[in-house]
Amino acid sequence: MAAAKHVLIVEDEKPLSHALELKLQHEGFATTVAPNGQKCLELLRANKYDVVLLDMMMPVMDGFQVLQKVKEEGVTLPTTFVLSNLSMREDEDRILALGAKKFFIKSDTPLAVIVEEVKKA
Repeated sequence: MAAAKHVLIVEDEKPLSHALELKLQHEGFATTVAPNGQKCLELLRANKYDVVLLDMMMPVMDGFQVLQKVKEEGVTLPTTFVLSNLSMREDEDRILALGAKKFFIKSDTPLAVIVEEVKKA
């Protein structure tokens, strides 16, 4: 059997990160949770992930800064899905331009949809 795909969940809202972690583990994924963008960068530099679920609004360093830093440093960015409550078109365009694959508005997207996207990735 192939090794489990590894998902990095970058989310400062504990209930949401925990729910994502449980759902993904239930589907057979290995998960790591980072509570902010700074920790996310440290983990991306040190480990290999198949998918990153990246929140935009976080303490220490936000998702925009993470995507910008990854690009500047040439860190390999795995398939990245952004989760946000920002629904501005410009933000979405900027996020996709920085290398994210998809953008989900948290309040409008059931966890099951996010899990399905991770499975497809």
